Amino acid sequence: MSNSMDDIAEKAEAFFIIGSNTTEQHPVFGTKLRRAIQKRGAKLIVADPRRIDITDLATVHLQQKAGTDTALINGLSYLILKNGHEDTAYIAERTEDFEEYRKVIQNYPPEKVSEITGVPAELLHEAAEIMGTHKPMALMWAMGITQHIKGVRNVMALAGLQMLLGNIGVPGGGTNPLRGQNNVQGACDLGGLPNVYPGYQPVTGEYVQEKFIEAWGAAPEMKVGKTLTEMIPDVLKGETHALFILGEDPVMSDPDTKHIRANLEACDFVILQELFESETAPYADVLLPGASFAEKTGTFTNTERRVQMVRQAIAPVGDSLPDWQIISSLAKRIIALSPNLRSLNTPFSGWDYEDTSAIMDEISALTPQYAGISHERLENGERLQWPVPDKTHPGTPILHVGRFARGKGKFMPIEHVPPAESPDDEYPFIMSTGRVLYHWHGGQMTRRVEGIMEVYGEALVEVNPIDAANLDINGDNGIRLTSRHGSIETKAWVTDRVPPGMVYANFHFPDASANELTHASLDPVAKIPEYKVTAVKVEKL
Repeated sequence: MSNSMDDIAEKAEAFFIIGSNTTEQHPVFGTKLRRAIQKRGAKLIVADPRRIDITDLATVHLQQKAGTDTALINGLSYLILKNGHEDTAYIAERTEDFEEYRKVIQNYPPEKVSEITGVPAELLHEAAEIMGTHKPMALMWAMGITQHIKGVRNVMALAGLQMLLGNIGVPGGGTNPLRGQNNVQGACDLGGLPNVYPGYQPVTGEYVQEKFIEAWGAAPEMKVGKTLTEMIPDVLKGETHALFILGEDPVMSDPDTKHIRANLEACDFVILQELFESETAPYADVLLPGASFAEKTGTFTNTERRVQMVRQAIAPVGDSLPDWQIISSLAKRIIALSPNLRSLNTPFSGWDYEDTSAIMDEISALTPQYAGISHERLENGERLQWPVPDKTHPGTPILHVGRFARGKGKFMPIEHVPPAESPDDEYPFIMSTGRVLYHWHGGQMTRRVEGIMEVYGEALVEVNPIDAANLDINGDNGIRLTSRHGSIETKAWVTDRVPPGMVYANFHFPDASANELTHASLDPVAKIPEYKVTAVKVEKL
């Protein structure tokens, strides 16, 4: 997030939420937004194919067809320009390539956008008017925007909308992706991406390579690696031979489950480091017992870039160990087996950490955004949002104040691209996927909680009442969902949360996971799958 949650809740005059079920998936922040709307009168625009709970608070609900987000965003930008609500001074001073952007936006008048998205033109006008007259406006999105073959393009279009309005680098504004898990931001910050070292330092940069060679004594080749969605499918291509899976359950969370199982079965060597025997565990040659958050000390970096202490509450259960201890132990064994590695004598080549505070010292030494962060400062109660460039810096609650990280903000002309799959006579419905309030991701923890299972104990597929009537489905029947990739049997939840022609399924239950049906079409840049648009047919059992 470019802005902090408190800043948005306290200072934004309007909120635009697109592709985020905020009150169910980010309930703390959702509560802050709810209060701002109810107590301050902040305006809310929600763009989502489903009638999610937060739409009850919305001034406008734009119920676009799944996979048409770019067209919707461009259509709103068209009306902002037509109404003269763009921030001309901001555009002139802080951005570039605006004219190329304007040319593309002119191709998205309300009538055309309404035809593509299914959103009535009058609602487009109403939403654009709110955006243009209520500033600053904070923009929030989540995986409903990114989990498409054009996820990166969607985000670029949203950045263009906020630059058009002059809403980036100001209190109460910003571009604010809401992360899907509690430490996704921290994992990305510290190198959990195939193209960067910690701190988003490119692996292809010569100076960056030199820096890490000096610190670690070795560095990989200067080329971009592979993402998870590339590594596992590459097993059957003969390009991946071993997998070390840490705290991930690809059988539940990756698309096209049948294909994932085939790749894991064929892989020469699989290590799984986990809390429980997950659905991926049967494919593991070695199962290492990791520790939960309650059994270890360290930090999480949350969705607003705030680094937070996690303190051990209980001793690790059984033979389990904190992840850093397992990884350090493995590294030392590898070093002992390799003469070249045994000879290294660089500042951080030994893996001899006394505790996680020492690991944070290494992070701060090599990662510019974290340079001023230490366990000592966090234990003293400082609220540090990166970048924190030195030990006296108070942190950065708002990014891009005065200038963008790259200098000027670059407008990107983005055209609408249809989804990889569309409904047809054989598969007439669109299925979108996601989580439900009561469960978490692959369900390995929440399905073990008796109280949660009493409330939501089986997979349910949301079906619109009109479609349910046509299919003779009443909520008590079993139903079968079939796609080009697989089939599941479960029950329907008949609800107007989804529009006619759309169903919504979750991936919390292994006997009826939505990912048995999803396809592995990827965004060409981020390599994220298009979980949100799969063509399916629905049948009564």
